Amino acid sequence: MQKILQGSLIYRLLATVWAWFGTQWRSSRVMGRFLSPGWGERTSGSSALARAILCSHRALCVVFDRLRLSKLLHGSIFTKPFIWCFATLALAPVLPTMVILLFTLACVGSFVLALGCDREHKPVCSPAGIYIGLYAFVYIAATFTSVTVSGSLLGGALTTLFVLFPIVLQNSVTTRRQLDALIYAFVIAGTFISAYGIYQYFTGVAFASAWFDSTMFAGISTRVYSTLGNPNVLATYLLLVIPFAGACIFMVKRPILKLFFVGCLCVMLACMALTFSRGGWLGLILAAAVFLVILDRRFIIVGIFGLVFLYFALPDVVVSRFTSIGDFSESSTSYRVSIWLGTISMLRDFWFTGIGPGTEAFNRIYPLYSYSAAVAWHSHNLYLQIMCDAGIIGIVVFAIIIFTYFRNLCTSVSKEPDKSSKILQIAAISSVSGFLVQGVGDYLFYNYRVTLVFWAVLGLGLLIARRGSLKGEVTVD
Repeated sequence: MQKILQGSLIYRLLATVWAWFGTQWRSSRVMGRFLSPGWGERTSGSSALARAILCSHRALCVVFDRLRLSKLLHGSIFTKPFIWCFATLALAPVLPTMVILLFTLACVGSFVLALGCDREHKPVCSPAGIYIGLYAFVYIAATFTSVTVSGSLLGGALTTLFVLFPIVLQNSVTTRRQLDALIYAFVIAGTFISAYGIYQYFTGVAFASAWFDSTMFAGISTRVYSTLGNPNVLATYLLLVIPFAGACIFMVKRPILKLFFVGCLCVMLACMALTFSRGGWLGLILAAAVFLVILDRRFIIVGIFGLVFLYFALPDVVVSRFTSIGDFSESSTSYRVSIWLGTISMLRDFWFTGIGPGTEAFNRIYPLYSYSAAVAWHSHNLYLQIMCDAGIIGIVVFAIIIFTYFRNLCTSVSKEPDKSSKILQIAAISSVSGFLVQGVGDYLFYNYRVTLVFWAVLGLGLLIARRGSLKGEVTVD
């Protein structure tokens, strides 16, 4: 079938046109500027902040030496932040939020102890890390300028700590073996979460009637949510994991391991389908498109035919669910639009500082602006909610982080000689791309465990961008 498709006149014509546009785009000035090192990349290592971090590290080492803590803690688990980061990422979708908070605090504490015990370890100070630190500071400020400081305190503290996780992760992973182990654990954890979701579907787990319009989707008997309490939240988590499962298939060499990761991918895709999350499906399509097109631009032709095939091959309930996106007669869509209009009206008065993080702050102000008496815990839009939480400064800094992240990884992809590293970099790009698409219709940081996973993926992506410079040989069997 593939040979017939590739030999067709339409395919060759489209491939030629696409190749011409691709060549023009890659050689354009815009793309050249995007892939060149920015001012931040050139100066971050010698900036005043970098020097301050190095001075603080030296001072911390002096204190540890004088208190003899270096000898006391040498070789202990308390000075191995990688272990704590590994456990935190793997267990994030399983354990309660407050337990994950304790694990994250253990990561931070272990990182500080490891720095104090090791004079030779130079802290990583990347541009993305600087912007992430700034974003955490913005959330601290937003918490204490909230319309209800007490109501925003817990949400602000959790967000701030989880936002800082990628900085700890970047400084805790020092070898390619450790990085690969993190990715494998991430994928395997996602597989177990998905398997439990599929189990829920076949056992008929109870779910809220508000999760879909029963008059339009009578064929949906249940929506799975696994350990995350909500099908849209589960879809968000799977969006972040699935591209890495695809990358693992290409990375490993042994047929048995390839088969294992194909199985992992299939389980997660099946679970994603059973969430019936339209935003999750849309994000997955974009993530798959980004992954395949960057991997080989000829996949864009195959993808077009594939989408047409899926339209006729998928069950009617799936097709009707997906094609209902944008249908204002559907209760979920009209509900979201109503909330967006109310939130935009609210931000006209609170655009600069926001109202503070957390549902309590949102529910104190939003009802004064709500349309059609819509009751909501958040704005059902990632970007509007960040503005609600931290104002215009928060959304601008978030946009800079995302831009820096994509620039870093795209630059690495364009120069990476190692196939495994390149595929992982593509997975990191597509994972966040899908997440950002789903964020248009949902506030994806409502679940703090998913918040941690997202920032952990950013940390993984930044590590993958420099995987070639990490210690050790690539040992993928």
